[in-house]
Amino acid sequence: MYRTHIEPRVSETDGVGHINNTTIPIWLEAGRNPIFQLFTPDHSFQNWKMIIIKMNVDYLSQIYYGSGVEIRTWVKRIGNSSLELYEEIYQNERLCAKGHALYVHFNLQKQKSEPIPDPIRKELENHLYHII
Repeated sequence: MYRTHIEPRVSETDGVGHINNTTIPIWLEAGRNPIFQLFTPDHSFQNWKMIIIKMNVDYLSQIYYGSGVEIRTWVKRIGNSSLELYEEIYQNERLCAKGHALYVHFNLQKQKSEPIPDPIRKELENHLYHII
């Protein structure tokens, strides 16, 4: 599992006093940075390899400014050229949101998907989600 810590900002708080629902997908994406690093080590958008196909979020509990959150990101499934992630957001040890994201390893120049390279696949396998 990958872990990412985020400090909620005042600007992310909405009129009813909790973190706005539009912020949560952005935080989940921040939790994917180590995976983006595997596929595009130089961070170059000209060489970008990860194209999002689908994502969903379940909002379970409100999140508030003033206390940090932890994003937990697992690899749920590795296909030939696709990758499914399972993600959770915790605040004060409480599960507040969870979601899934589906990415494809994509060659922008050729405009087609490509198999996930074996060295990347091996690293991703270290972060597989196992139901406890």
